[in-house]
Parts: sequence; C-alpha cells; structure tokens
Amino acid sequence: MVNGSIPKLLRQFILLSVTSLLVYMISYSDLAVELLYSRGIYQLTSITQRFLTNLLPFSTGDLFYALLVIYLVRRLLSFCRHLKGKDTRKTAIRTALPNTVNLLLGLYLAFKILWGLNYARLPIAAQLGISNEKYSTAELVRLGSFFIKKVNHLQKVNMPAYELRQLRETATAAYHRLQKKNAFFSYPAPSVKPVLFSWIVTKMGIEGYYNPLSGEANVNMRLPRTELPFVTCHEIAHQLGIGREDEANLIGYLTASSSNDPGFRYSAAYAVLKNILFEIRIKSPEDYEKLYAEVNPRTIADFSADRDFWRRYNGQMSAYTGFAFDRFLKFNNQQKGTGSYQDIVLWLYNIHKKDL
Repeated sequence: MVNGSIPKLLRQFILLSVTSLLVYMISYSDLAVELLYSRGIYQLTSITQRFLTNLLPFSTGDLFYALLVIYLVRRLLSFCRHLKGKDTRKTAIRTALPNTVNLLLGLYLAFKILWGLNYARLPIAAQLGISNEKYSTAELVRLGSFFIKKVNHLQKVNMPAYELRQLRETATAAYHRLQKKNAFFSYPAPSVKPVLFSWIVTKMGIEGYYNPLSGEANVNMRLPRTELPFVTCHEIAHQLGIGREDEANLIGYLTASSSNDPGFRYSAAYAVLKNILFEIRIKSPEDYEKLYAEVNPRTIADFSADRDFWRRYNGQMSAYTGFAFDRFLKFNNQQKGTGSYQDIVLWLYNIHKKDL
C-alpha cells in the first residue's frame, strides 16, 4: 500500500507542477492573459459561478472556506494520531510533505484559473483611455478642492440604511448605465452576498472581498452606511475580472459616481476624497489643514464615525492582516502592495483635470 501511494503522489506532483509552471509562464504576457483568459475563459466560468451561487441567499464561498478549514484541521489531527503509532509513523512522515505540497499546488491552480490570472491582464486605465500623466502638488491641491466642493454638495442627501438587496440592485443599475457607453462594464448574472462571519471579518479590517471559489462579491454589512455603496461597486469590479485593488477602486468610483442614487454618488466622492486628502497630507501638510477646514461638518462627522468604527473593532489582528495582504498583492504582480490603493489619485486627476 505504501509503495503504491508514493508513485501516485509523485505523479500528482509532476502534473500539478507542470500545470502550475504553464499558468505562471502565461502570466508574463498581459496580452495573452487579456485575450485568452480575462475576455475568454474567465467570462464563461465567472458568469456560470454567479448564476449558480445566486440561487442561494447566503455566501456559499464563505461556506466553502469553512469546509476547507475543517478539512485541513482533520488532516492535521489525523497526521498527529499517526505519529503516535510505531507502525504508522514512518508512513505519515513520508506522505505528509508530498501531500502538503500537492495541496498547496492545487489551491494555487484553483485560485489562478478561477480568478487570479486577472492580476496579469492589460492595465484597465489604459483600456478605458485614462492617462497616467503625473500631477504637481499644486494640481493635487486643486483636485482636493474640487472633491471637497463635490462632497459638500452631495452631503445634503440623507444617506439611507441600505439593505443588501438595495445595494445589489442599485449597483447593478449603475453598471448597466455605464455599459451603454462602454461594454467593459457589462455585468450579467449579479451575485452580491453579505459575509457570513462579519464579526471576524471586521476584526481583520476587511470591508469586503471577492470569493474565487464561488464568484460572489461579499460585502461586510457592518460597515458605516457611507462606505457600503462604494465597497459594493468595488467588489463587483473584482467579479468582472479586475484583480488589482487600485483598478477596482477606479471602476468602483466610476460606477458609484454615475449612479442615479445620490447616496451612491456621495459614497463614491467620500471614499476617494479620503485618498486625496491622505496624499495631500503627505506632500503638503499646510494645504491639507486649509482644505480640511473647508470640509462640511456632516462629512467631518462621517470621518470621525469611520475612525471610531475601526478603532472599536480593530486591534493587533488588523495589522497582521494588513501585512499578509500586502505580501499577497506583491506576490500577484502589485509591486506596491497595499500602497497601490493610492494609485486611484493619479487617475482621478487625469479624469477630472479639465474640471480643475
């Protein structure tokens, strides 16, 4: 039995390794990824996933994750039990490493094929005709002033306490609205779900996430209401094959700000204003203080509510999560890691420079 199992594990390892290497090599050609995967294979698999998972009211992806954790714990306990027996100890040790390697390779392949190759696709900003022209500090300050005026105007809207159904339907309508101008925003078979384990997710500092196993956009419904519309549009962007966080922010902003719902438009402007003010605070603290004084009291209160919300939930765990996510992004072709979230400011400048 032992002699038969090792060759089997070896064959699995060779097959998984060769396939992983091929997938890894394909990721070096953004054009091949764009044409063959992002606009081809992924469109078929993701729409199928969303159609099937939307038949159930809960997050099936979170359930898959829970089952995977249970499976791994059971395997670990089984390994520990076999270590205690003299007859089974050698077999357990000899098979543990190849089993673990094969499992990791299988998970890597599943992630890449179901979604992860989108990290290597052609730049989304370029596909939408958005320039990467650099801005000066003075231009950045004008951009901040522009968005403060926008937020000051939109803050008069009474932000509703959105339910998930409202978020899904309004976000879907915003994507369909942009689709009329650009097919890139096509969003068939919508599937937006609340996270199952929201308390744990919030403790980790996570606003929402895309689940490659199920194709669902998962939204943390514990978030302050000002953030929910933008986060929903951001996670839907991931469903459309936008892997990079900065690009998902861009698509999330474009869709939420084009919505007929004023609450969505406020959420979009509010979300990116935080990025802009953060950038100004680093490059010109004096201008930051002047601009901050121009922000209306309602938005200032929203800033404070956000800080209080995350302070209430977050501890050291969020720092570890942020470190892990930073490494994850760098492993997937985002050299800036979590710092890539700030790239949205560059595109906002190029989108609105005629308005400044």
